[in-house]
Amino acid sequence: MSQETFPAVGGDTLTACLRHWAATTPDAPALTFADFAGDPAGRRRTLTWRQLAERVDAAAGALAVAPGDRVAVLCPQGPDYVAGFLAAITAGAIAVPLFEPGLPGHSGRLAAVLADCTPSAVVTTAAAKPDVEEFAGPGIAVVAVDRPEPARSRPAPAVAADDVAYLQYTSGSTRSPAGVVLTHANVLANVGQAVRGLGLDPAAATTVSWLPLFHDMGLVLGLITPLALGLRSVLMDPLAFVERPVRWLELLGDHAGSWSAAPNFAFHYCASRIREADRARLRLGRVAAIVNGAEPITPDVLDRFHTAFAAAGYRPELTRPAYGLAEATVFVTTGPAAVPRVTTFDRDALATGTARPAADGVRLVACGAPAGQLVALVDPDTAAVLPDGAVGEIWVHGPNVGAGYWRKPLESTETFGARLPGSLPEGPWLRTGDLGVRHDGELYIAGRIKDLIIVDGRNHYPQDVEATAASADPGIRPGSVAAFAVAGTDTEAVVVVAEHRGHPDLAEPALTATIRRLVSDAHGLALRDVLLVPPGRVPRTSSGKIARGACRDRYLAGDYGKALAR
Repeated sequence: MSQETFPAVGGDTLTACLRHWAATTPDAPALTFADFAGDPAGRRRTLTWRQLAERVDAAAGALAVAPGDRVAVLCPQGPDYVAGFLAAITAGAIAVPLFEPGLPGHSGRLAAVLADCTPSAVVTTAAAKPDVEEFAGPGIAVVAVDRPEPARSRPAPAVAADDVAYLQYTSGSTRSPAGVVLTHANVLANVGQAVRGLGLDPAAATTVSWLPLFHDMGLVLGLITPLALGLRSVLMDPLAFVERPVRWLELLGDHAGSWSAAPNFAFHYCASRIREADRARLRLGRVAAIVNGAEPITPDVLDRFHTAFAAAGYRPELTRPAYGLAEATVFVTTGPAAVPRVTTFDRDALATGTARPAADGVRLVACGAPAGQLVALVDPDTAAVLPDGAVGEIWVHGPNVGAGYWRKPLESTETFGARLPGSLPEGPWLRTGDLGVRHDGELYIAGRIKDLIIVDGRNHYPQDVEATAASADPGIRPGSVAAFAVAGTDTEAVVVVAEHRGHPDLAEPALTATIRRLVSDAHGLALRDVLLVPPGRVPRTSSGKIARGACRDRYLAGDYGKALAR
């Protein structure tokens, strides 16, 4: 994807993009934040491109850092986060998008990331500064973005396209967090790929997002894409979405040509939590598209979302299933503007590594094809490229792929330095750790290699087992089931941990028996344990994915107590 594909952005770095829009469209709205914490109606606060640039320059001037230093962004969602992130880069440092210490359940991860990236400074807000200073400890300068105190008068250092822009820490669903090293060139290339793959019209688009800005999809959708293309970005806090999901859809309807993205659970959450009276006043015919990505996509959830909001003007072809990961900046594949394609594959064939369409079996959603990058399906053991229809590891090559993991040379070589002898290009290729299959020109995602359950030589995909378990009773919380393998006497044994809604009349022994029967019938698996736990007991990553490895660790440590049924 060449830079010429973009509208004029005034340069090839994020800082050049900001300067360009501040100079050419200074009074145009750059960022609008809907503040639902202070006002249930969501008081709008807007910054123009000139105002945003002024705030960024003021905060950058308060950072006494040298080129290459890391600056952690520990701001609340909103304009201060955007200004703090861009100030770190403008000051010549490497931004590290993170979150406030008060994010429930993630203080350990925050401490681990700070220890890994060793920041010279932290940007936050004046209100959060005392808590951030206490958490960061001595030796790290803490700057309040909203009340910066000038630290230097020298001009900001020049920034080049190949300079590192930020470290995107992975969510840690299968291992401890690692910082993906992303340059300005990587990030802007990925924006161009997304523009081409999604068909986004920069002349008539507005991005709308509740996704956390420390997450790769939230950062690229809500901050970087608007910055690169001169679009208006409309943001809200994730908590405001959780409290009332209709707020997100209302903001989408407020802007013609609105674009957004969300994980699969958000589609289910909206369909199940938004009342009919609230649906009736939505204007979703103004939406350009909503990308569904970041976690497995469930066909039933898409059907339910499309049915629920059809009367509000939402059409199935507006949903754009996609696949991506932080190591490739974020975007890898997506489908055309069409009704999402769902294919049923034979479950037994899929268990042996072959995707064969069938009348009954596993329903998977197509995630389209790459734009401006290459995707290969590869045997993870032999590095042989596999034909269409064979399940293999997804490998990616393109200008959007990061340089590696921060200060992890061995892991970087293993993940980012793969080679395909006899192929063009031979390398380097990114090994994603994800399993997929190409069928009729589109990519389908099967799961994670490290999460794969192998029993008696057959592969079982945990999300497939989880979906079967969740179907046992409405009392099981959708998207809150974890299936994983533990060492058995002769082979791996399978455990299911499922959150229940806590209904007083929940018949736990009968429900666990039903789960066992359904999983046995559908997958031929005899479960070692079925555990029903209260809401919140199945661990998740910071981006909301089921953390199966952490769930396994809790199970083995006895944190769930004794199984309800054996």
